[in-house]
Amino acid sequence: MTARSALRRYLLVSFLTWLPPGLMMATMVLLMSGRGLGLAQIGLVVTVYSVVTVSLELPTGGLADVVGRRMVLAASAAFTVAGLALMSVSTTFWMFLLSGVFKGVARALSSGPATSWYVDTLHAIEGRGADLKPGLARGGAVESVALCAGVLAGGALPLLVPPSLMLPLAAPPLVGAVAALVLLVVVVLALPEPAHQRRSLAGVLREVPATVAGGIRLALGGVLLRRLMLAAAASGVVLTCIELLTPGRLAELAGTAEEGSLAYAVVAALGFAGSAAGAALAPRAARLAGGSARGAIAGTALTAIAVGALAATAGLAGPPGMLSAGLAYVVLFVGVAVTGVLCLELTHNAVGSAERTTVTSTSSLSLQSGGIAANLTLGSLATQAGLAAAWSVAAAVMLVSALLFVRMPAPTGSSPAPALPARSGSG
Repeated sequence: MTARSALRRYLLVSFLTWLPPGLMMATMVLLMSGRGLGLAQIGLVVTVYSVVTVSLELPTGGLADVVGRRMVLAASAAFTVAGLALMSVSTTFWMFLLSGVFKGVARALSSGPATSWYVDTLHAIEGRGADLKPGLARGGAVESVALCAGVLAGGALPLLVPPSLMLPLAAPPLVGAVAALVLLVVVVLALPEPAHQRRSLAGVLREVPATVAGGIRLALGGVLLRRLMLAAAASGVVLTCIELLTPGRLAELAGTAEEGSLAYAVVAALGFAGSAAGAALAPRAARLAGGSARGAIAGTALTAIAVGALAATAGLAGPPGMLSAGLAYVVLFVGVAVTGVLCLELTHNAVGSAERTTVTSTSSLSLQSGGIAANLTLGSLATQAGLAAAWSVAAAVMLVSALLFVRMPAPTGSSPAPALPARSGSG
């Protein structure tokens, strides 16, 4: 396998991994509401999904490091098929709840293995000194493109499906299940697993906890990784604050909930496009800034400025308020993507193959922990003191997190042994 072939496979898997969530995003709440669920029940379904994802982040990361990336990615695709297919036919709260559990398992399983596969494969081809930024940047851009295309297609699809055929709002998750099935086939056929020893089930069960514990010790024990975990938590605060408060703000500006929903779908798609642009620009930002850490500072500062702009324009009404919110949203996601890609590169350069997915799962867990903190605090702050106050706090958190990249230690890698060569000819 060549580096170019590995990149093509990585990009295809990245696109197909994020297309199904994008397809279901625009209609998920409307589908549950249309089938009789109240807001409290919908909130519980979403909460269960989040709890399952957070609970399984580290165990599934350790599982990928023990049994291999391809097997875990295939399991993720299978759970996505089950979750979205069930969602499309769900008629009761408990069916939607089970669908949320399946989707949470799938999300946890998909956190890290594809990127780890690409990094391991590139290291096997080009050595530990391989430049990761171009491939990781393209992967991040492709993920955002998939979400952008998915949310637009998922929003338009119900208008094209005859009600006599099926409930139009159920079409997007059903199409998402088909896309996940395609992902399953691609993962099985196109991702050759690097050679490793065969393991018994008992051996796997013994190794996963040890791998998780080792990954946590590594993530928390080193200065570089500890700073990256804190930076991920700060990003989680900002992203959750935006997702929590923006829909209501746009509905207020649009005048009705329905028009606000359409406005949010458009703004979200533009945000994903901004994220794709930011991911593609990350290598150039690192070159212009003089290194990945300095590039991450620039991305973090841009994000903080965008959130600050949301706070400053919270009092605007009508078209000026809509335009300013949309522009700030796009710029914010450009900054988040630049920082995210460069943090990912720093993380992968700091670890070896044996704990790669566990450490990236720890980073994902840190991001979600920041999101939980934002959910518990900034929603209440917005209710009591207004949107401007909540967005100002989020902007301050992001700006302070830029200090984490100052005098960042150079990545050294934790595993001296190189990854074993990947098998070729698997697809």
